[in-house]
Amino acid sequence: MRRALTSAAAAVLLIGLAACDNDKPQHNTTGDVSDSSSVSATDSSSESVTAREAFTGISASVSSAELSGTVTAESDPNKLLGRPHQYTSKITFDDTRIPAADVSGTDTGAVERGGAIEVFADAADAKARAEYIQTVTKSMPMLAEYDYVHGPVLVRVSHYLTPTQAAEYKAAVEALN
Repeated sequence: MRRALTSAAAAVLLIGLAACDNDKPQHNTTGDVSDSSSVSATDSSSESVTAREAFTGISASVSSAELSGTVTAESDPNKLLGRPHQYTSKITFDDTRIPAADVSGTDTGAVERGGAIEVFADAADAKARAEYIQTVTKSMPMLAEYDYVHGPVLVRVSHYLTPTQAAEYKAAVEALN
């Protein structure tokens, strides 16, 4: 009976995580998970921006970020692109400071390889998505990631980066117009 309940609970958790991201489970790092599990939000009065435009701004400050893909409605593993209150554009990126061995076996575009930028119609939807991700991953440190919200832009950064490295993304996100 206990084994059946444990299996059922695991199945429910996996279904919930599938809506968060399709990435394979990430490995725990030695970094301080509490630093990576908070949502950092800043306000932005800027006009709507695309994920690619946000990436261009961020990668100008974080030279180790390399565009790895543009997500379309057809290729979105989460099936959220263009849906009500979900992101309107999304890109994925690799960070060259993450050792290939740490992410071997992960899918191209997985957040753990570097990160993702999701842009929403408004700041409230971006913040809600970030809070959802943090809620789902809070009890599972191996799924932790750094999330930075700036207006309608959510930047998700791999937990394989140190807090100091991730702070470069935070500063770049805060500098977005």
